Amino acid sequence: MELLTGYGLWPVAIFTVIFILLVDLFHQRQRWTARYPPGPVPLPLLGNLLQVDFRNMQYSLYKLQQQYGDVFTLQMAWKPMVMINGLKAVREVLVNCGEYTADRPKIPIFEHGSLGPKAKGVILAPYGPEWREQRRFSLSTLRNLGLGKKSLEQWVTDEAGHLCDAFADQAGRPFNPSTMLNKAMCNVISSLIFARRFEYEDPYLLQVLKLLEEALSNISAFVPQILNTFPVLLHIPGLYDKVFSGQKNFMFMVDNLLTEHRRTWDPEQPPRDLTDAFLAEVEKAKGNPESSFNDVNLRMVVADLFIAGIVSTSTTLSWALLFMILYPDVQSRVQQEIDDIIGQGRSPEMADQARMPYTNAVIHEVQRFGNISTLNLPIITSQDIEVQGFLIPKGTTLITNLSSVLKDETVWEKPHHFHPEHFLDAQGHFVKHEAFMPFSAGRRACLGEPLARMELFLFFTCLLQRFSFSVPTGQPRPSDHGVFGVLTSPTPYELCALPR
Repeated sequence: MELLTGYGLWPVAIFTVIFILLVDLFHQRQRWTARYPPGPVPLPLLGNLLQVDFRNMQYSLYKLQQQYGDVFTLQMAWKPMVMINGLKAVREVLVNCGEYTADRPKIPIFEHGSLGPKAKGVILAPYGPEWREQRRFSLSTLRNLGLGKKSLEQWVTDEAGHLCDAFADQAGRPFNPSTMLNKAMCNVISSLIFARRFEYEDPYLLQVLKLLEEALSNISAFVPQILNTFPVLLHIPGLYDKVFSGQKNFMFMVDNLLTEHRRTWDPEQPPRDLTDAFLAEVEKAKGNPESSFNDVNLRMVVADLFIAGIVSTSTTLSWALLFMILYPDVQSRVQQEIDDIIGQGRSPEMADQARMPYTNAVIHEVQRFGNISTLNLPIITSQDIEVQGFLIPKGTTLITNLSSVLKDETVWEKPHHFHPEHFLDAQGHFVKHEAFMPFSAGRRACLGEPLARMELFLFFTCLLQRFSFSVPTGQPRPSDHGVFGVLTSPTPYELCALPR
């Protein structure tokens, strides 16, 4: 050290280290230069971190796509990631190459701390026997509990009625609907997982939602992205607990609910909910080290379904109500169809959906244009694959840009506008588009898609049946630009709900 300092060679040493790192990076790419995806030139150590706007990821990736094409490389520090954009490329990766792109890379912030590397669940778990076992269990258990049956439909309809009552209590005054939507969705998923429903002002429900919000804020903040890029920083004493206090508290809440559930579980009785069904599988699996049914996975499966089941549908409905106040002509046409098909004398039913093409088109357009999942969770190639003529080696992390599919300029008539006619033919019949991919596709497609579709139709039609929504008098027209986080949510807004 003294020798370097004394002769002024310290800058030379730093330059040499950086040069060696860059040579190694370019050497790794050398094998693929002719067919490896292009991308912006990375900076030493930082890669392309400074060339991506994390506050407006959707637009930032759109500009890069315009410059480098549908398949391009970004260097996150020293780790390359290949971005997949547009319908053709995304389908090629998720469907055509699905067997080799279903695995997950390790995500350092989820491998550390309160979760740990043994926690699998169904969302972040590596592709393999354990993941398949947990996904099969979750799908079959949800079906057994009523998914696709009249029993669960009635459950959702009843909750929609409670939500409408809560809206009516506002007596036409301006309010932000997001909190009430979160409460309603929390009750639906809580009923499936814990066989329990909460009153909207129940302190426990408010605490659950507060912890959930804190956990999601922790994950989507800038610092966690830095920790993922430079995971060595996670070993700084006390840093993880400070940065991820919300996530830690949320998992503590899940643990308390599971402890309470175990006390009341009767293995001799039919399962009340998904947790009971999982506990029964844990009992069967005792002594089998190959089984994925254990207490660690129980808390992760519950947390996965709890988070995904609440936030995604609630955020989509928040977009739906925003579009209704921004486009009152669309709202009026939906209400006319509700009046013609359902009337005011009964609640909507899933059987009505087939006879309501315009309402169905509006819900699909809300999902397309609202675009809550801008980016899919990362996947990793388990062998060399070819995408759009590019050769992508085994072990490469891929990010599929769902926004680029839902707003693909080569596919949609008006990709950057709210336009329900995207899902209607010339005769006004509903048509589903192959580029409609809000739940992703392939082996990692959202397992809660059937439940989400039921919730969106029943809640949306119940609300539009009972209320007309408008921008509060004196307030400016809300923005239709989203706020990027774990999900893309609307900029906070208020509305008035007037009984029809």
